[in-house]
Amino acid sequence: METTPSGRVGHLTEPVEAADEKQLTKTINRYGRVDLLVIDELGYMELDRRGAELLFQVLTDREEKNAIAIASNQSFSAWTDTFTDPRLCAAIVDRLTYHAAVIETGTNSYRLAHTRARQAG
Repeated sequence: METTPSGRVGHLTEPVEAADEKQLTKTINRYGRVDLLVIDELGYMELDRRGAELLFQVLTDREEKNAIAIASNQSFSAWTDTFTDPRLCAAIVDRLTYHAAVIETGTNSYRLAHTRARQAG
């Protein structure tokens, strides 16, 4: 399995870009093998139906086997903007929240607060 120096396995669009079924299976299996799958900025960009279906497949394959950490500045209710199919959105939220520790940090930007504190201090 290839990773970047930071341990990053790939990009969320990688399963969508897999050209054939064999490559797709290989890519999804790779996402299934890592101990912790981190998805950052979920909700920042809209996923088309195919991308959302593939993400659902990855989450389903990992369910109750390996850890997943999601970072998003969107509430679950706003994810319908990311996942345009409401049923698929509900299924993804269901997979992610089952036996999960959901940590809500609010809507204030950490980066903005850090910059303001640095400028004031």
